[in-house]
Amino acid sequence: MNTLNMFLLQAAQPQQQGGGYSGLIMIVLIFVVFWLFFIRPQNKKQKEEQKFREALQKGDDVVTIGGIHGKIVDVKETTVLVSIDSNVKIEVEKSAIVAAPAARK
Repeated sequence: MNTLNMFLLQAAQPQQQGGGYSGLIMIVLIFVVFWLFFIRPQNKKQKEEQKFREALQKGDDVVTIGGIHGKIVDVKETTVLVSIDSNVKIEVEKSAIVAAPAARK
């Protein structure tokens, strides 16, 4: 831990001519932190949502991004037919399906 504190103190000091690696190292460290805490979790979440949408089946209860609750009647390549009431069906893009009600509890 002591070497980390020493490194941070050296990075905070004004740069002398001839040495500029500490600034480059700090930029790399900032990028790594952004990747670990922002980019990587977002990519993981997108992959999970894609898997969920690909696994949609007839009979699944779903919620759309507009808040409409219904049951899937038919699954097509990019859309699903959702029954929201007796004799009321709407065709919705798969990307507009956000969750199954049971998964949100």
